[in-house]
Amino acid sequence: MQHPKKNPSLEPISKEPLRLWLRLLKTNRLIEAELRERLRVTFSTTLPRFDVMSALYNNQSGLKMSELSRMLLVSNGNVTGIVDRLSKDGFMLRESVPGDRRAYRVRLTQKGIDEFLKQAATHEIWVSEMLGGQDTETCSEISTLLARTLTIGKEVTDDD
Repeated sequence: MQHPKKNPSLEPISKEPLRLWLRLLKTNRLIEAELRERLRVTFSTTLPRFDVMSALYNNQSGLKMSELSRMLLVSNGNVTGIVDRLSKDGFMLRESVPGDRRAYRVRLTQKGIDEFLKQAATHEIWVSEMLGGQDTETCSEISTLLARTLTIGKEVTDDD
């Protein structure tokens, strides 16, 4: 089997961006896996449930299911199952949307808010531990660099 010829214009100047991307990917996977396990063991919950509760906590007037799906970048079907379980546990309410018989809005109950605040406080400690106890200035610098990268990525995506 022949290898394709290298195109010098496509070769990166440095392998460092590729190494950085791989390190970011690995770091994300490790942190996410650890958070999933800790949420399961400590709170008998899942990361997707935590994410739904977080989105609703930050939108306390509630969200339509389609808004929640869009915000979390998941399908309506995925959100529906999570909302069903959270509702069954008493953490959220479904309310009809005036003027739209098919849609409903979901929001956290007081029990859901209390539970989310407990989970979020612990989650914040865990993330801090997993990021090696970086000081505020270092976290801010890394966040700024990543935000710049996200902006560049958005410009590339918007042009396509």
